[in-house]
Amino acid sequence: MFDSPLCDRQFTQFPLFSNWGQFDWLKIPLLVVPLLLVFFGVRLLLRRSCWKRQFSKPRGILLLSAVTATLLVLLAVADKGLVLFLPVDSGTAVQAIVVLGRGTELGIPRIDVAAELWKAKRAPLIFVSGTGDTARMLPLFEKKGIPVRSLDGEDCSLTTPENALFSAAILQAQGIRRILLVTDGPHMWRSLLDFRDRGFTVIPHTSPLPNNISFMDKAFLTFREYLFLITSGIRELFQGQRIPNLNNPELVNLVQKAEQYGQQRRFP
Repeated sequence: MFDSPLCDRQFTQFPLFSNWGQFDWLKIPLLVVPLLLVFFGVRLLLRRSCWKRQFSKPRGILLLSAVTATLLVLLAVADKGLVLFLPVDSGTAVQAIVVLGRGTELGIPRIDVAAELWKAKRAPLIFVSGTGDTARMLPLFEKKGIPVRSLDGEDCSLTTPENALFSAAILQAQGIRRILLVTDGPHMWRSLLDFRDRGFTVIPHTSPLPNNISFMDKAFLTFREYLFLITSGIRELFQGQRIPNLNNPELVNLVQKAEQYGQQRRFP
C-alpha cells in the first residue's frame, strides 16, 4: 500500500495554485448561458415583423438548424485542436512514465495506457501524481502485473502545476528528466507545458476519455483547457512566466520534503 511521508498539508484549504476542479459547478452556466443568449437574441429578432416573416419560412428553420449544427462542429474542432499539434510519441525509451490522476472517472483509462507502456519496456518506473489518486491507482497497477518496485508517486498535488512541481522535486532528485506523460487529450497541452517548465524532457502519450462521459462534461473540459491555456499565455506575456513563483513558505517546505523523499528512493 502506498504510504508517502511527503504531504502533511491540510487538504480542506484552498490549494496553493488555483484548483479549478472546485469550480466544476460553473459548467452549467458557462455552457448554458451562451445558448440562452442565442435563444433570446432570436426572440428579439422575431419581434420584428420582417425577421418574423423570414424565420417563419422553411429557409429560416434551416438557418436555425445550421447555426445549431455549426456550434456542434465548432466544439468538435476545438476538441481536436487540443491534440492536433502535440509532439508525436517516437517510441523511444525514457526514464519514467508519469501518470496524472484527474479523479476516478478520468483516471481509469490512463491506468491501461500506462501499464501497456511499461510492459512495452518504455520505462522502468510508473510514477502517479495527484492527491487521492496515487493511493487509489497504484494497487490497480499491481493488479495488472506491475511490480511494487516499479511503482511510486506523490500524493500532495492538487492542481496540474503542482503535479509538475512535486513530480520534478522527487524524480529530478534521482536524475530522472526524460518522461512519458500520460493524461487525457484535452488536458495534455497544459500538462506538457507545465512539466517542460519544470525541466523535464516530455513525450506526451494521451489516454482516451471514458466512453460514458457526457456531452456537457466533455464540452466543459474543452472550454476549461482553452481558458487555462489563454490565461497562462497572458501571464507569460506580462509576467514572463506561465506558472506562479514558489513564494509560499508552506509550498517551499513541501518541495524540500519532496526532494528529500526523492533522494531516498532508488528505482530499477
